[in-house]
Amino acid sequence: MATPLTPRPRRAAAAEATHLAVPAGFSTALGCDAVGVPARYGFRVLSRLPAKGCVYADSDWWWWLVPTGSDLDLRWPMPACYAHGAEIPDRRPRLIHHPDGLSPYTPPIPLYLLVCQLTGIAPSWPVQDRRGDGVVSAHVHPPGPDTP
Repeated sequence: MATPLTPRPRRAAAAEATHLAVPAGFSTALGCDAVGVPARYGFRVLSRLPAKGCVYADSDWWWWLVPTGSDLDLRWPMPACYAHGAEIPDRRPRLIHHPDGLSPYTPPIPLYLLVCQLTGIAPSWPVQDRRGDGVVSAHVHPPGPDTP
């Protein structure tokens, strides 16, 4: 048992990280986070999204830039990885898709729904109900065939 006077084992050094740089000319007023999926899903996600922002890839992972906070009230399904500040494990990805418009972002809800579909995980997020007394309550609908 460790006490304040007992030396603790050293923790491993933090893994190196890479910041996904946004190409010049894009506005990042909403901040940047990133969503990554294993490369085996990469082409399927890219080809099925109706709108695409900047996409980065290496041999193992593909990453989509999304606005900051795109993880609020969402549980991104495994094996997807959500990276705050677009700080990802140091894998040296390169930009493979440059958007045509002025936004570097991929819309997060279509991306979330597509990742859920490809991984076989039912989408789930809190729903707010207004009770008769004006009180707002939040709850999560369990996934299933009876969920509206």
